[in-house]
Amino acid sequence: MIGRIQENLSRQLKALGLLEELLEEEFSYLKTSKPQAVSRVEISIQELMRQLTVERLSLRALVQEVRPGAKRVREILDGLEPEQGEALRTILSDLDHAEQVCARRAAKNQNLVLALFQQSRNLLQYLQDRILPKGTAYAASGRMARAASNPTLVTGRL
Repeated sequence: MIGRIQENLSRQLKALGLLEELLEEEFSYLKTSKPQAVSRVEISIQELMRQLTVERLSLRALVQEVRPGAKRVREILDGLEPEQGEALRTILSDLDHAEQVCARRAAKNQNLVLALFQQSRNLLQYLQDRILPKGTAYAASGRMARAASNPTLVTGRL
């Protein structure tokens, strides 16, 4: 049973390594403004996260088989042989480190996405402000009229 727990934890560790690579790839696509590539990588990240969730749920079931009522691997470490406990502690430490690395990378990606969104929104606002007529403009009847402050629907005949 402990072997199955170790296998599950090592699969999760490898998945987190892959997640880190995908997050780095996503960051490079964000920096080079390739939205289609970002979308493809994002789909892969979401699928990997789904698989990690499944692994964690199966790990919880394995832990409960070893010790009913336990929800975390750390809760069963004291009842194991010293070598097994040390091996699990090492893997758990590596998992914690990998999770922290992925969390920092994801936060960096999020900050870049939000900055790009703000930049696009500011550019769009600038363009809209430049397009709105200042002062007077032609009305639908062809006569000079006072410009509306907000965009409106224009109707008329050609």
